[in-house]
Amino acid sequence: MKEIILKKFAEVFGDSQGVRVFFAPGRVNLIGEHTDYNGGHVFPCALTIGTYGAARKRTDNKLRFYSMNFDSLGVIESSLEDLVPADKAGWTNYPKGVMWAFQEKGMKIPCGMDILLNGNIPNGSGLSSSASVEVLTGAILREFFGFEVTNQDLALIGQYSENKFNGVNCGIMDQFAIAMGKKDNAIFLDTADLSYEYAPLILKGAKIVIACSNKKRGLGDSKYNERRSECETALAELQKEVQIGSLGDLDEETFEKHKGAIQSDVRRKRAKHAVYENRRTIRAVEALKKGDIAEFGSLMNASHVSLRDDYEVTGMELDTLVEEAWKIDGVIGSRMTGAGFGGCTVSIVKDEAIDRFIESVGEAYKKRIGYAADFYVVEIGGGPAVLD
Repeated sequence: MKEIILKKFAEVFGDSQGVRVFFAPGRVNLIGEHTDYNGGHVFPCALTIGTYGAARKRTDNKLRFYSMNFDSLGVIESSLEDLVPADKAGWTNYPKGVMWAFQEKGMKIPCGMDILLNGNIPNGSGLSSSASVEVLTGAILREFFGFEVTNQDLALIGQYSENKFNGVNCGIMDQFAIAMGKKDNAIFLDTADLSYEYAPLILKGAKIVIACSNKKRGLGDSKYNERRSECETALAELQKEVQIGSLGDLDEETFEKHKGAIQSDVRRKRAKHAVYENRRTIRAVEALKKGDIAEFGSLMNASHVSLRDDYEVTGMELDTLVEEAWKIDGVIGSRMTGAGFGGCTVSIVKDEAIDRFIESVGEAYKKRIGYAADFYVVEIGGGPAVLD
């Protein structure tokens, strides 16, 4: 991949003198969905697929961006004086947002750059291509200009830029999983205080398979912000009765006791998902530590049901992928992953069932939905890296 990127960089920008190559992974969340902005736990891992970037410093303030994934757009030009979000800037709003965030936090960027990206994360899949670009940009700025920021800082800066620059009210999980990734480990993260531990994910005789629905969805124009708002209102209503800082502070019993404080049935369902999903995530990691992968899988299945019925973020495409997966002998667990409304499912599948899984689920999906899904057998990788 490095050689391909350097060759393309020379083709697009004239030569590849002084170019450095970087990588930031994508991520998949195994369980703990829509809990990260509700003060709950999540359990994501970084992947070996992600975003590659070639970059070099310029002698002026100009910024030139090129993506091999959007090559029809050609070179998109901007400058350090033009770090403002704009529809016409397209995908470059993500790296520009991170540059803006660095400067907001007192780290002045002294010169412009030429940046070429090539990602092997499917676009719009829900595997966090945007967060991958954000962490990658932060890693480039740190390496080029000597900014003293940790990988955890890169995650927080990426989230800040997505919230404040791109207007998507995302939680911390995506950027954190990407910036803090560790090979063969998932990250058990408490989003309330950012305390975390690595949990080895040893799937003896099984692998993680991601099914991409190929239904495109954009977080900003989806109902993501609406769900977040519903949870915030439900929390405010509960706080009149219970002393809590977030929905993640509640267990199921306490929630059931006080749920009448929530004034609407819809908000009650949203809050129920946040509370129950958080407890499921805690139990899932406990099961994994005991080597009980079957229990982990059944909690994944329960997570999907809750996301479908209480949080209502799945839709026909994701439900079809999951429900067809559940029919196959050798599937340990399957659920939607990411924000929902399209994107991907994540399944743990026994090695001997993987081919059958891809064929059967793929066939049923195409028959019902009318177009094909894509399948990826993935491995767990590390965080951002300099590749030269």
